[in-house]
Amino acid sequence: MSQSICILGATGSIGQSTLKVVAEHPEKYSIFAVTGHSRIHELAQICKQYQPKVVVVPSNQVDTLQQLFKLHQIENIEILTDEAGLIQVAEHADVDIVMAAIIGGVGLLPTLAAVKAGKRVLLANKEALVMSGDLMLQAAKQHQALLLPVDSEHNAIFQCLPQNYLQIEKNGEPLLGVQQVLLTASGGPFIHHSLEQLKRVTPAQAVKHPNWSMGQKISVDSATLMNKGLELIEACHLFSIKEQFVTVVVHPQSIIHSMVQYVDGSTLAQMGNPDMCTPIAHALAWPERITTPVPPLDLFVHSQLDFQEPDLMRFPALKLARQAMQAGSLAPAILNAANEIAVAAFLNEKIQFLQIAQVVEHTLNHVQNSSAESIEKILHTDQVARHFATEYIAQLES
Repeated sequence: MSQSICILGATGSIGQSTLKVVAEHPEKYSIFAVTGHSRIHELAQICKQYQPKVVVVPSNQVDTLQQLFKLHQIENIEILTDEAGLIQVAEHADVDIVMAAIIGGVGLLPTLAAVKAGKRVLLANKEALVMSGDLMLQAAKQHQALLLPVDSEHNAIFQCLPQNYLQIEKNGEPLLGVQQVLLTASGGPFIHHSLEQLKRVTPAQAVKHPNWSMGQKISVDSATLMNKGLELIEACHLFSIKEQFVTVVVHPQSIIHSMVQYVDGSTLAQMGNPDMCTPIAHALAWPERITTPVPPLDLFVHSQLDFQEPDLMRFPALKLARQAMQAGSLAPAILNAANEIAVAAFLNEKIQFLQIAQVVEHTLNHVQNSSAESIEKILHTDQVARHFATEYIAQLES
């Protein structure tokens, strides 16, 4: 029986990869809804090819989308707008699976809506879990939603854990013989740069990831290692494990996507070519396996695998993320908000590459951290942190 999918963020790299996997299995999956923000021409082409029932865009893009629909003779697709539209499709009764692939904090409420509607939620929006980890997991348990990781690292960890790991009660301590989780990082494009070289990094250089095809924001996060910091926080929530049991390992080839070490001396690793179609297909079909366009790993081509510790002096973002997870409560949400503002400022050439972490640290030190007891409080603190980070960037510019 075909399952109906809503893709939140259909024009991004995760959305595009999801569509590739779906195209391979038309008998298993159909597209009910797609959403996009600015790449409206690409969204119209997706609508033409996959014929969803609903599409969601910002209000100021409706006229453009309607013109494109008319031009390409696309009919019978309902257009919804803004955050309300995102929430409506995420919780829609006709949707079985929600791919949560909107980048940044804006994806929090639609993802939470899908969880509260009891969907199978494929989580590619790490910021949503970073901001509201405990609340998101409580909602998943209460509403019997299945929250499955799509980030290649967390999906790899999931594959290396016992199959019932997500279903058992945990208290932050490793269970079922798990000793620690090894979260791999490519190291980004500047892993061998000195501090002096990092001061001169340009946005154009930072968005060129050596292994993965990703959007600008996540590419910059990878370059600063903040992406790995966010993933560390996400791993702690997803697998209910304290941060001291998660070790980040720099692995430049991006062939081993993460590992789990057990008390008997075993280390299980999930390996594969760096292509997001693999973890997407795994989460879509779990506990079954389906084919993807990804070729099998050729070990004779990838004959050398390297590992090293991350340098926290050159890449302090990872240390800041670990500190935020240790502090808990609203600290991860503050970290995420400040980082989003700082990355945008860097991409707009308002601050230097190394100042991204500086903005995040300053915001963490000055925005009050307290209990994250409600989504309203999380969203309020998110806005406070964004405002503070923006003001601090203005000081750096002056």
